Amino acid sequence: VQLQASGGGLVQAGGSLRLSCAASRRTASNNAVGWFRRAPGKDRDFVASISWNGGSAAYADNVQGRFTISRDRAKNTVYLQMNNLKPEDTAVYYCAVSRFSHSGRELTNYAYWGRGTQVTVSS
Repeated sequence: VQLQASGGGLVQAGGSLRLSCAASRRTASNNAVGWFRRAPGKDRDFVASISWNGGSAAYADNVQGRFTISRDRAKNTVYLQMNNLKPEDTAVYYCAVSRFSHSGRELTNYAYWGRGTQVTVSS
């Protein structure tokens, strides 16, 4: 499975971006997908995840209420809508496909990773 994350960019605080993660194979539609991010000098952190059918989602506490994850199984694409962005959201964002139909925040659950897309939020 190859993943292509896109949609990153430079935005002012309070602005919005929508990230997309396109999977190369249809089999990814049967697996949970997650978004993670790595800020400079920090570890890769969980952001959000969505189950295989989109029926359940999980969010990190610091993005809850601002970010929304969704998926279009027909297009093999998962989205991360990010609103009210803050400078602390600045990071490289990665999407990943889980080994399971439902996954949470554990990095070890995820088998396939995209290259990441840079999000920079200016104050």
